[in-house]
Amino acid sequence: MKNAIERIRMLDDAACEERLRTLYGDGQLAAQKERYAELVRRHEESFGETEKLYLVSAPGRTEIGGNHTDHNNGRVLAAAVNLDALCAVSPRKNNEVHFNSQGYRPIRLSLDDLTPQESEKGTTRALIRGVAAGMKEAGYAIGGFDAVVTSTVASGSGLSSSAALEVMLTGVLDALYNRFDMPYVLRAQISQRAENEYFGKPSGLLDQMASAAGGLVTVDFRDSLKPEVQPLQYDFARKGFALVVTATGGSHANLTDQYAAIPAEMKQVAAFFGQKVLRGITAGQMTAHLGEMRKTISDRALLRAFHFIREDERVPEQVKALKEDNLGRFLELIIESGRSSFMYLQNVFADAKDQSLSLALCLAEDLLKGKGAWRIHGGGFAGTTLNFVPEAQAEDFVSVMENAFGSGCCHVLNIRPEGAACLAM
Repeated sequence: MKNAIERIRMLDDAACEERLRTLYGDGQLAAQKERYAELVRRHEESFGETEKLYLVSAPGRTEIGGNHTDHNNGRVLAAAVNLDALCAVSPRKNNEVHFNSQGYRPIRLSLDDLTPQESEKGTTRALIRGVAAGMKEAGYAIGGFDAVVTSTVASGSGLSSSAALEVMLTGVLDALYNRFDMPYVLRAQISQRAENEYFGKPSGLLDQMASAAGGLVTVDFRDSLKPEVQPLQYDFARKGFALVVTATGGSHANLTDQYAAIPAEMKQVAAFFGQKVLRGITAGQMTAHLGEMRKTISDRALLRAFHFIREDERVPEQVKALKEDNLGRFLELIIESGRSSFMYLQNVFADAKDQSLSLALCLAEDLLKGKGAWRIHGGGFAGTTLNFVPEAQAEDFVSVMENAFGSGCCHVLNIRPEGAACLAM
C-alpha cells in the first residue's frame, strides 16, 4: 500500500515532470503537478489507501477543418489540445463503478448489465456503461473501479468534453485490466458507439478520433470502419500565431435535436442519389437536379449538402497549404470554411434572440481581418469560435472578447502530441 504523500512525491521525479511537460507544455508544469496532487489526495479521501493507482488523461480537441463532414464519410483536420479529462483511479474486486466527478453528484453503477438503458440517455452513466460494453465486445477485460475525476474541457465549450471523457474511460479500463496498448482507432470507435447508442447523441467520429490519436491529424472517413489517419507537423506558435477559442457562454446541453438534424438532412440529399451518405456526390450533380430535389427536400437541407461537398474538398487544400508552409492560403481557407458554416450549414445560432457566436465572429473579423482567421468551432449553435491570432495581438484580442463575454472566456491552446495517457503510481 502507498499513501497519498508517497505518491505525490513521485510527481517531482524527473521522468514524471518530463511526462507532464509533454502533455501540457513547459509553462503548465507547476499547475499540473498541483492538479495531479489534488486528485491523488481526493482519491485517498474518498476510497482510502490503495495498492495500485493510475492517473489517466485524455485530451479535448480542436476542429480546424471539416465542419460537420465526418458523419457523411468526409475529411477533417483536427488536433488534440492541452485541456483534458483526468482521473485518479484504482481497480475494484467486483464490477461496481464508483465515479466521483468534481462538481457533480457521485455515480454508482454495476457493469453486470451492459445493455443500453433508456433512463440513462444523456448522462455520464450511459457513457461509462457504453464504453465498458464496447471494450468487452472488442475482447478486452473489464471490471469495476474507484475514480475521482476533474476536467479542464468544460461542458459546452466546443472542445468536446464528451469525447475526452469517453476516451479517458477507455484508458481507465485499458490501464486497470489490460496492457494500455489499445489502438487509437479502436478507442475512438468504442467511444463514438457509447455516445451514439448509449448516450443518445448521433455524433460522427471526428471528436473521438482527434482525442484518441493526439497531435495534429487529418482523417479521411471514406471507410468509417477503417478511417485513414495522417499525422501532420506544423507549429503555429513558431509562425507567430496563437490558437484562441472564445467561449461565448452558451451550452450544448439542450441542442441534440439541432445537431441530429444536420446529418439527417444531408442524408436526405444522399438518398435522392441512391446513397447513404453524401461523400462522392458532386456540386454539379446537385445543381443538375435542384428543381426536382426541391419538390421533396427542404432548401436548408440542400444548402447543408452544398456545404458538405465544398467543405470536404476544402480540407485537402488546407492540408496542402500546411505541407507547403503557405500560411496565408491556409488562413484564407479557414475563413472560407467559417463563412460556409454560417451561410450554408447554418450552425452559428439556433435562436435569433441569442446570437452570441455571431457577435464573437463579428468582433473577430474586425480585429483579425487581413492578419489572422476566425470561424465557428465544432458542432456550433452554442459554444465557441476558433481564432488564429497573431501573438503580438493576442492580449488585445482576449481583452476585447472578455469584455464582451466575460472573464476567462478565452483559452489559448497548445496542440497535445498524445491521446490517452497513463501515469502509474
